[in-house]
Amino acid sequence: MQSKTVLVVGGAGYIGSHTCLTLAERGYTPVVFDNLSNGHAEFVRWGPFEQGDIRDRKRLDEVIATHRPDAVLHFAAMIEVGESVKDPVAFYDNNVIGALTLLSAVLAAGIEAFVFSSTCATYGLPKQVPMDETHEQQPINPYGRTKWIVEQALQDYDTYKGLRSVILRYFNAAGADLEGRIGEWHSPETHAIPLAIDAALGRRDGFKVFGNDYDTRDGTCVRDYIHVLDLADAHVRAVDYLLSGGESVKLNLGTGTGTTVKELMSVISDVSGKPFPVAYTERRDGDSTSLVANNDKALSVLGWKPKHDLHSIIRSAWQWHSRHNHP
Repeated sequence: MQSKTVLVVGGAGYIGSHTCLTLAERGYTPVVFDNLSNGHAEFVRWGPFEQGDIRDRKRLDEVIATHRPDAVLHFAAMIEVGESVKDPVAFYDNNVIGALTLLSAVLAAGIEAFVFSSTCATYGLPKQVPMDETHEQQPINPYGRTKWIVEQALQDYDTYKGLRSVILRYFNAAGADLEGRIGEWHSPETHAIPLAIDAALGRRDGFKVFGNDYDTRDGTCVRDYIHVLDLADAHVRAVDYLLSGGESVKLNLGTGTGTTVKELMSVISDVSGKPFPVAYTERRDGDSTSLVANNDKALSVLGWKPKHDLHSIIRSAWQWHSRHNHP
């Protein structure tokens, strides 16, 4: 039986590449469409590569006509919150106009299954923790707003055009492929785990903690770290669900367990065997005290639950970063 084809838009990036690995393991053919602005050609290892930009409708039409995908996974977004405040125009151009251009190509081709990489940043400041999918959406930065706009478009496209979608709202993606083939590689790096690991490896002068006076168990922010392979598993289950006739749905992807920044640093020191200097500085604007997922709905709809705990996340990240020193 011929395997089904999935177009993975942004498939050369961090979460997209791990999802391609998982798709291939489960019998799908992942076709990567990526402009390599944040992705890496070296990460395209499990199916064909088509270079292109999601704002280029002609190129999208060509690639879709060539590969005739059964479903589309959309990861191709700008993600750095601080950058979105500095340059909101770029975020609206890529994350909104790009997504709508992609959706137009998907509709024109008659594809009926679409999985969207969204974020807990659409919720804004938490009214209660853990947060479930009914939590009101009031994003507090352009990044979160651009994702929320696309979520609203997908709701209308389902109602009026019959495009079924699974919207996956990630909490804090982390970790790497357990065999060390691919991992987290951002330029510049802004995520806590790679930054702390680089400090432990002596590649940077210590690790900065933004604020230690929050109303949490040790004064530092609480986050829900989810292994990138658990995220990939959820995406493949979402494709299975849609191709089996599942209805549109919005799901949180997190572990349901909160970790403070101090606790995170402690685990990184334990796993690496290397303490590292830490500097406490002022809070950052827009940082929430605590972001933790209620993931019950993903279990009930997709049968998904995370398999990896924080130690597994850090061990896989340590293995990846200690072997690779990306600029």
